[in-house]
Amino acid sequence: MTPNGVPRSLAIAKSGIKTGHDFAAMMSALMSDLIDGRVTPSVGNAACNAGGKLLKVVEMQYKYGSTAPGSTRKILELTVTE
Repeated sequence: MTPNGVPRSLAIAKSGIKTGHDFAAMMSALMSDLIDGRVTPSVGNAACNAGGKLLKVVEMQYKYGSTAPGSTRKILELTVTE
């Protein structure tokens, strides 16, 4: 924990990032935490890098994912199944 208290983004992150709204709320809170000094720049940088990779996975899922029969959710297979 930093001297300025518990980061607001921590509660959002602990509950999980499942939607675009969750992601936006977490990143917004993270920006505020960085400005307030509630998280260190290295933690903020790591969270932003991880967030960028999360968005890339979502993008790839929409582009290259396949829909299972009876479902509307696209799944991105990371390995080849035979």
